[in-house]
Amino acid sequence: MSKNFNKVKDFYTAKLWSINWVWNAVDKWITADEYREITGKIYKKD
Repeated sequence: MSKNFNKVKDFYTAKLWSINWVWNAVDKWITADEYREITGKIYKKD
């Protein structure tokens, strides 16, 4: 688990972060698998 996983999850759950902000955190703060765990959506690069 990434060291910032819980922080990102808490921000998203509290609606302080949008799904786009979580998407932007992939490879910086969290992994693609953690993105799926937080949002319930598969991470896809544009």
